[in-house]
Amino acid sequence: MYPRSPIESINKFHQELTALRKDLHANPEMGFKELRTSGIVAGALEALGIEVHRGIGKTGVVGVLRGKKSDSGRMVGLRADMDALPIIEENVVAHCSTTPGLMHACGHDGHTAILLGTAKYLAENKNFNGTAIFIFQPAEEGLGGAKAMLDDGLFEKFPCDAIYALHNWPALPAGVIGINPGPMMAASDRFEIKIHGRGGHGAHPYQTIDPIIVAAQIITALQTIVSRNIHPVESAVISLGHIQAGNAAAPSVIPSHAVLIGTVRTFSDEVQKIVESRMRKLIATIADAFGATAELDYQRSYPATINSTAQANFLADVATDLFGAERVVRDLIPSMGSEDFSFMLKQRPGAYFRLGQGGAEAGKLLHNPKFDFNDDVIPTGSALFAALVERSMPLEN
Repeated sequence: MYPRSPIESINKFHQELTALRKDLHANPEMGFKELRTSGIVAGALEALGIEVHRGIGKTGVVGVLRGKKSDSGRMVGLRADMDALPIIEENVVAHCSTTPGLMHACGHDGHTAILLGTAKYLAENKNFNGTAIFIFQPAEEGLGGAKAMLDDGLFEKFPCDAIYALHNWPALPAGVIGINPGPMMAASDRFEIKIHGRGGHGAHPYQTIDPIIVAAQIITALQTIVSRNIHPVESAVISLGHIQAGNAAAPSVIPSHAVLIGTVRTFSDEVQKIVESRMRKLIATIADAFGATAELDYQRSYPATINSTAQANFLADVATDLFGAERVVRDLIPSMGSEDFSFMLKQRPGAYFRLGQGGAEAGKLLHNPKFDFNDDVIPTGSALFAALVERSMPLEN
């Protein structure tokens, strides 16, 4: 028989977790610089009698807790990210960021508090047969903290049988769980196109090879890759985020060079390969047709976040048992955003789920200067994490 729902016990220290979350919010730290945050995490785990390992992935912290029994040999990992963003906060609250230019605009302060709540509950009860691994990860926001932890031997030191992570989601009502057995987040690739032409006077364009014209043709052509090369039921996005050419103070000068920088988002390796291949051919051919040359630097950053079917369905079943079917979305639409938990899912089966916190209707979106984590949902996240451990590794089968 499964233990009863952890949420009643976790509710008893909800205020404690909320105070901790607000303290983290007021003191944000960038990726790989989470010294204060990781110190607080390590201290909290040690106070609970949990074995602590520091410095995994530079500022990462891992806690190890064995249940009342551990002869099952099973090990389940739970991950929370800790870093903030270089955004100037616009909230007017008592726990507003005290660090100029930094804020927790993605809710990682809430994720850290949630996992510490899980650790506290599990340390006090230990209603499982196996080992729980609490993974507090640095540098999720574009710096690849998950990969840094893996490079430091995370799963060699702690060979988890399954891993789970959450992310708050303003588009879902508070307390609703969203999951999908398959793609949850897209792969994130960065590309840079350098176009080399021949500069000259804007009054005599026939004497030049205009890289701006070449850039315009390339931009238009790139938008045909998805519509004319990718199957309609697949998904891909190609977006240009930066164009640089010439000098605004010299409008009569045709420059020699132009640079385009953008991102590609895909859910499958095959689609990713098609997009990159077509980009290379189109860019080179278009540049050559105008007498220019062009170079494509295509960098694969984060892989797609793909949930394992068994773990995703298990998580949905546990969430349904805890909260009711009306609070569980089993077919959540995937996001074209990216997430470096994907590196961990490449090495271990597991699932990444959304914890609804509301706020989207008021414009309080992720990475927004007015974002603030909804503390009301902390017990929900902590309870689901705890139940995943207890029910993955039951004391009695």
